[in-house]
Amino acid sequence: MNSQLKEVLARLQIKDNEIAAPFKNLIVRVTEEVTDLKNYLYNMINRELRLEPYSPQKHGPLVSFAGLDGHIEKERYWVNEPYAFVSILFNKDKKEHLYFVSEPEISLLERMVLETVYENILDMLTVYDLSNQARAEILEKKTLELIESYSIEMDTLSLYKILYYIKRDYIGYERIDALMEDENIEDISCDGSEIPLFIYHRKYQNIVTNLSFKADLLDSFVMKLAQCSGKQISIGEPLVNGTLPEGSRLNASLGKEVTFRGSSFTIRKFREHAFTPVDLIRNGTYSSEILAYLWLAVENGKSIVFAGATAAGKTSTLNAISLFIPSMAKIISIEDTHELVLHHSNWIGSVTRESFSKTTSAREIDMYELLRQALRQRPEYIIVGEIRGKEAMTLFQAMNTGHTTYSTMHADSVSTVISRLEGDPINIPRVMIQALDILAIQIQVEIEGKFEGKKVRRIDKMVEFTGIDNNTQDLKFNVIYSWDPKTDTFKSSGRSFVHEKLMTRCNWDEAKLKSELENRRKLLEYMVEKGMDEYDVVLLIQSYYADPENTIKLLENRT
Repeated sequence: MNSQLKEVLARLQIKDNEIAAPFKNLIVRVTEEVTDLKNYLYNMINRELRLEPYSPQKHGPLVSFAGLDGHIEKERYWVNEPYAFVSILFNKDKKEHLYFVSEPEISLLERMVLETVYENILDMLTVYDLSNQARAEILEKKTLELIESYSIEMDTLSLYKILYYIKRDYIGYERIDALMEDENIEDISCDGSEIPLFIYHRKYQNIVTNLSFKADLLDSFVMKLAQCSGKQISIGEPLVNGTLPEGSRLNASLGKEVTFRGSSFTIRKFREHAFTPVDLIRNGTYSSEILAYLWLAVENGKSIVFAGATAAGKTSTLNAISLFIPSMAKIISIEDTHELVLHHSNWIGSVTRESFSKTTSAREIDMYELLRQALRQRPEYIIVGEIRGKEAMTLFQAMNTGHTTYSTMHADSVSTVISRLEGDPINIPRVMIQALDILAIQIQVEIEGKFEGKKVRRIDKMVEFTGIDNNTQDLKFNVIYSWDPKTDTFKSSGRSFVHEKLMTRCNWDEAKLKSELENRRKLLEYMVEKGMDEYDVVLLIQSYYADPENTIKLLENRT
């Protein structure tokens, strides 16, 4: 008699000789079956669904795309390997490009499991406030646990597809996640429900995509974007401006309160790496000679405004030029949405704040208030993201009292800049405008030939303000650099009043000035030649400030 049966009989207080042999055999079999069932249930409860490492050779591709009729594929690249890639297609008849996003296709069973997981996993995630990586790990673990509890057999490929969509929608940006992952995209624009999304691609410019939203999904997605930027949007307050977690700028509207085609949003993507002088030279926006001129101007505290139309690259240039500020200088930046990325330790970055609601006691903090506070902190350099209101008066007052300031504004010519500064709502007296040392006008234009008619950014004109004409009372300015569209080159007028002031202030002669400009030009061209990133650029600039002679010698030895 086995030990388990003896234990059962002992509990029942039955002696072995009191049980007939057939009944005893039956008890043995039942006991064994119950034991097997207990072991099976224990293993079912405690076993964990293991996710086998994905291999394209073993499991096959997660995503595929065979092309579209009437379209030629110009380019294909991954944005989230191995889950999502992009195909740039060209329609010969319409002469249009199409940005086609390919993601894993799911079967009916996979869709049913995915939707069930969506419903069951939401409550699990609300208690977690962790980094994306930690949330991804939790998502994967909980998803596998749920699928295991459904007692559905799924192959490795199906599991990876489901996990991709779960992570994409809960951690990423749902339908536009592939667009947000593409470093070639500058802007994402949704004009309404059932309308294809448009993007601005660094290589193909404005291009339509194969993505769109239904009305109800678009409304909920806009609300999600607003929440991600720390803002609230509703029918009562249908507009929102904010900054998404990774730094991209968001402008969105909800419903048909102010946009009759339905909810809309525009995302201006944040570059992972800040723009540098290397980028400006490589893109042909500025020449090394002009940047050497600006480097010397920034180093010696000359105030600059970068003007231009929308998407002319003003903020990018402002960010690049800020790298020329000496490393230990105290800097205060003021922006509506955070875009500037400086590599200075002594830097206070501030952003405006809207009031939470009309009934709350938390008041709005605008650029004017931030600028007023900045002036009390003894800054050496003040950077204002964009001037367009009463903060401009305070900025020019700071300029007139000896503070070095940098900013941007919307205007496409020197005369337009002056008109905007003197007119409502800015109203700066002409006598104060002359405190501005340098004004740079940037443009976005199409150039035939080597750029195949694509839009590029160029510095159209750079001027120095030299005072007010005593007879006409007009502002006098000197055009120091201008762009020639025929040759796509920059021309210099030769004489610089900024340089003349520098020579007087620093007690330099012409030879010393030329030497300083030449050194900076060499450094800039060396940066471009070596393809330096923002960190290497900062280190080289700081090295030159600390020991210019040895830095130039080391550079000459390396070249």
